[in-house]
Amino acid sequence: MLEYVGIRVRDLARARRFYCDGLGLSFVKAGRMAAGGQWEELRDPESGFVLELNFYPDHPPYREGDELDHLAFRVDDLDATIDQLERMGARVRIPPFVEGPTRLAFMSDPDGVWLELEARAGGDAAPASREGD
Repeated sequence: MLEYVGIRVRDLARARRFYCDGLGLSFVKAGRMAAGGQWEELRDPESGFVLELNFYPDHPPYREGDELDHLAFRVDDLDATIDQLERMGARVRIPPFVEGPTRLAFMSDPDGVWLELEARAGGDAAPASREGD
């Protein structure tokens, strides 16, 4: 199931204003990634779709076209999904790891688009790096 879309932004406050004030999304929560970045979750009040804003302060600037950070999918069986996607041409970028009650892995599709795969072990609990500050 498509869980959300994450995009890279250069300025969290500016991006939040743009998507909330300009396009009607609502701020839900914010936090820090285990790897050091920051994120904010925005939700469309009508569709319920989630847009995640990702900011990496210690990474070099990116060029235009690098804004799509990743597509996140919730899966029932992380290992089986990884095996299936590898057979279809995907590459494991970050092997499975545990963060809180969740197993995560990052892959790229055959065209290089990054995918986050998450299998929630403890029901619908969010991964630790997605908890609010």
